[in-house]
Amino acid sequence: MARRGTPAKGAAARKRSERTREPVAAPVDGGLAELVPDRERPRGWTLLLDGAPQSHVDLDDPAYLSFAYQRRLGHVIDLAAPAGRPLHAVHLGGGAFTLARYLAASRPRSTQQIVEVDVPLVDLVRRELPLDPQARTRVRAMDARAGLGRIPDGWADLVIADVFSGARTPAHLTTVEFLTEVRRVLRPGGQYAANLTDGPPLAHLRGQIATAAALFPELALAADPVVWRGRRFGNAVLVASDLPVAVAELTRRVAGDPHPGRVEHGRALADFTGGAAVVTDADARPSPPPPPGTFG
Repeated sequence: MARRGTPAKGAAARKRSERTREPVAAPVDGGLAELVPDRERPRGWTLLLDGAPQSHVDLDDPAYLSFAYQRRLGHVIDLAAPAGRPLHAVHLGGGAFTLARYLAASRPRSTQQIVEVDVPLVDLVRRELPLDPQARTRVRAMDARAGLGRIPDGWADLVIADVFSGARTPAHLTTVEFLTEVRRVLRPGGQYAANLTDGPPLAHLRGQIATAAALFPELALAADPVVWRGRRFGNAVLVASDLPVAVAELTRRVAGDPHPGRVEHGRALADFTGGAAVVTDADARPSPPPPPGTFG
């Protein structure tokens, strides 16, 4: 009887542990990092930097993507190649390694490189939310553009940029020179996907589309309708490639998300850009800061 009771006691102890999980906070280069437990998922955590939500991770279910923009990037990952085919992927910006975990779970045997400049943040995530040791994932603790420079020509099937400093994308990661490096790293037919943020009048977003269009002939942009209409600050996911993007399927998936979005491409996207200038290293600025109360 004692032996039969042990697993039950162990399970009960785990449940008590899950209910009593406490947030973990630590100073990092980007401010104060907090890992807040998800009360609905026993091993789910949300990463915040200075109070702004950055990533969500479920260690039991890495294929679960909570944030709308991460779901859209997940769709890009799913559509980048036939289901299950391993990819070579570069993640610029680490956060809680959410998308690298997703790709490793959905495409086993993929080879990935994460480039994250914030060393204390990398240490925190590795300690509290460890990566699967079987995953072929390397973490480089360095600036995203410098790390990109170390990737061989034509190595990547996919480059994902999700880089923020103080809730803003650094200026040197918004330029045609930066995207020239991205294009060098991508194999023919590879895709670039970026998490962009902007609010009215959407000047930054228009400039980023114009800059990507200077190097990639095929573009698509997914965002919430209220962001498209310039009614509030929010995220938009840009996809760029030298070959056609699976726009119809991306549109269907984004429209079917819990927070439905809209995808534009082709002439409609060019019209939205409205003649915005290509951004260069000489005139680049960081993305605009979110207005007060955005993450309240």
